[in-house]
Amino acid sequence: MSEFVLELRAISKTFPGVKALDLVHFQLQAGEIHALMGENGAGKSTFIKVITGVHQPDQGDIYVNGNKVVFNNPNDAKKVGIAAIYQHVTCYPDLSVTENIFMGHEKIHKRTKRILWNEMHIEAKKLLDTLGANFEPRTQMGTLSVAQQQIVEIAKALSTEARIIIMDEPTAALTKRESEELYRITERLRDRGVAIIFISHRFEDMYRLASKVTVFRDARYIGTWGVQDISTDKLIVAMVGREITQLYPKKEAKIGEEVFRVEGLGRTGYFKDISLQLHKGEILGLTGLVGAGRTEVCQTLFGIEQADQGSIYVKGTQTNIRNPQDAIKLGIGYLPEDRQKQGLVLDWDIGRNITLSNIEHYANGGWLSEARETEVSKSLAEKVSVKAQSIYDLVSSLSGGNQQKVVFAKLLTAELDVLILDEPTKGVDVGAKFAIYEIMNDLAAQGYGIILISSDMPEVIGMSDRIIVMREGRITGRLDRTQVTQEAILEASMSDQLA
Repeated sequence: MSEFVLELRAISKTFPGVKALDLVHFQLQAGEIHALMGENGAGKSTFIKVITGVHQPDQGDIYVNGNKVVFNNPNDAKKVGIAAIYQHVTCYPDLSVTENIFMGHEKIHKRTKRILWNEMHIEAKKLLDTLGANFEPRTQMGTLSVAQQQIVEIAKALSTEARIIIMDEPTAALTKRESEELYRITERLRDRGVAIIFISHRFEDMYRLASKVTVFRDARYIGTWGVQDISTDKLIVAMVGREITQLYPKKEAKIGEEVFRVEGLGRTGYFKDISLQLHKGEILGLTGLVGAGRTEVCQTLFGIEQADQGSIYVKGTQTNIRNPQDAIKLGIGYLPEDRQKQGLVLDWDIGRNITLSNIEHYANGGWLSEARETEVSKSLAEKVSVKAQSIYDLVSSLSGGNQQKVVFAKLLTAELDVLILDEPTKGVDVGAKFAIYEIMNDLAAQGYGIILISSDMPEVIGMSDRIIVMREGRITGRLDRTQVTQEAILEASMSDQLA
């Protein structure tokens, strides 16, 4: 009997023009949480699809409990107890929790062939209770939070008697409290002997849960270490292939005149009495706990929503921003938190995504100049270092970090003075984060005023010239770069005292 419940030896997979996996290795033991880390594009997604039978490797062998297996399709992987839970939950929102759990393997009466609903509801309830869920199996799936939907996905995996569970970026869309709940559930599964592959960009996930970590880089296996045996610095070197001496490479830019000002801005039920100033070359951090109202404020500044009190000034002139088109014409750009739903058209190519927000600039008399559009999009893609074979590649084929760079390039097609960046490094790896910080530095040096919304306190501290802290829709802290600490931000984010 093998000591490993899952073992992959010298796995390779090639797609047209791309080596997605190049002789990678992996070993997983029962009752182990094993972190898998690497930059976007390192091969992690292809690796998951090979394990779950979506893709068949070109070479190499897979072993489950010491037995060599071949997965021709996902059902083959399910039969030996392998299940995957993805960052973006794929569910049937109009169906019940029970229906989602048993979809594809419903309990059927042997003679009448009718679905045994009562048995399924009872079994679903047992699974949910095991995971500490606080909702009922008859609940409509679409009414649940992302964290609750992930619990349903775990219950679904357990309903198929999965003994190997892959969790792909499960904490990316969760609050800190929801992440802690997921940690607790994951540890409970580990204690029951379930083997877990935990894929994450967050070092805190790895240190909190895993006993081992494996790193892929550029489709290759780099190494496996005990979590306690490798430092964060060495792990970063393994992931990106070089030493990043300063994770937050803030460069001092010349702070110029005021480009944007808000006085007493309010939107009933969301935020009240928001006042701030932004200058050329300045990065203004906006932070606070989840629900503080940061995103709501910035969506109002960009015209997605409307304020019902207060004033907005652009370059000293009071203005009324009724919609995003008004904002762009006034020189304000917005990078949304959810790049896939709000920032990109995934079925379009890179070039067309870049020019989309200013497409009329490339038209003359109603005719689009594709040559001019291609020239500009190629130049901007190179400026932000998008890694792709050409600007005609679908944006959906890019890694998360490169998709985010495309959204940055999209901002640069218009003549802007103010950039509102909502969680610009969310869901990207450490190497892509560093590249995005460099882009922010370059934009600040060019005179852009930047509002950085982030729930990552080290990021806000490391990249901001000044920081505004919000709590429940009000400003409770105004901190200068020279005086700010994580403790000061946390204190302000929990204070009732207005700033």
